[in-house]
Amino acid sequence: MSRLPKLHVAVLMGGWASERPVSLMSGEGVAEALIERGHRVTRIDMDRQVAARLADADPDVVFNALHGVPGEDGTVQGMMDLMGVPYTHSGLATSVIAIDKELTKHALVPHGIPMPGGRIVRSEDLYQGDPLPRPYVLKPVNEGSSVGVAIVTEGGNYGNPINRDSKGPWQEFPSLLAEPYIRGRELTTAVLGERALMVTELVPKSGFYDFDAKYTDGMTQHVCPAEIPENIARLCLDYALRAHRLLGCRGTSRSDFRWDDELGEEGLFLLETNTQPGMTPLSLVPEQARYCGIEYGELVEIIIEDALRHFGRLPEGQG
Repeated sequence: MSRLPKLHVAVLMGGWASERPVSLMSGEGVAEALIERGHRVTRIDMDRQVAARLADADPDVVFNALHGVPGEDGTVQGMMDLMGVPYTHSGLATSVIAIDKELTKHALVPHGIPMPGGRIVRSEDLYQGDPLPRPYVLKPVNEGSSVGVAIVTEGGNYGNPINRDSKGPWQEFPSLLAEPYIRGRELTTAVLGERALMVTELVPKSGFYDFDAKYTDGMTQHVCPAEIPENIARLCLDYALRAHRLLGCRGTSRSDFRWDDELGEEGLFLLETNTQPGMTPLSLVPEQARYCGIEYGELVEIIIEDALRHFGRLPEGQG
């Protein structure tokens, strides 16, 4: 049963970022769920005419199912703010900060949320020498889904020094964030509204939790809930909810962690907070919500309800 009156929802998906295929899967899942619950849906595969297409559609609300730039970095959010169109997930300022891993550190670390150290480096400088002692991680400053991430090991998997012909996944990015590699376990916690849901451990069948491991069925085991000590689970829930609030996230977010289990609480680090986590069949927010008794269609409506409330468009009698 729908928790909302019948709405016209534009589902914004696709775009031209590296995460386009994931966004299309997320958007299609959201659209089908809304139709099943009696809503009218307009699917919009984002292009350069997106503002005109949104104006023509004239929806009650936009479900933003875009991932990466420009759908998750504040660009689309600013456009919709100017148009006066209500939309799901976080707003402009939050999106600008949260997609930038360095800005996120400036926002969270002073408030006691531990994140790895590191520094910004020019990609070109990697060929002169290592920016940090090995092993370390290289990642683009403003990408999600582990796009362009590489682990540079002591054994020199990209050469020592790094070779220009090594075909590193970062090479299309002019600058990178170099961080110390944190050994141990991959954990993630979703926040829905004002509630941190639970902790999932991600165990890739091989390698690390990269783009392929995230979105290829069978390549990663989701241990849900994570089999970790209660104090570590509590910390994940606390850090994820605090990050959600400090960054000003709306609707839902997902915070990713690395935990060095040999160091106990001192070994837990938040890596990033995703303001528009995936809604695909393999995505973690729907999985955690389902474990908490919230089915996919209801989850979609909860996110829309939060957006309508924020923009003052929630119909009378709806909270």
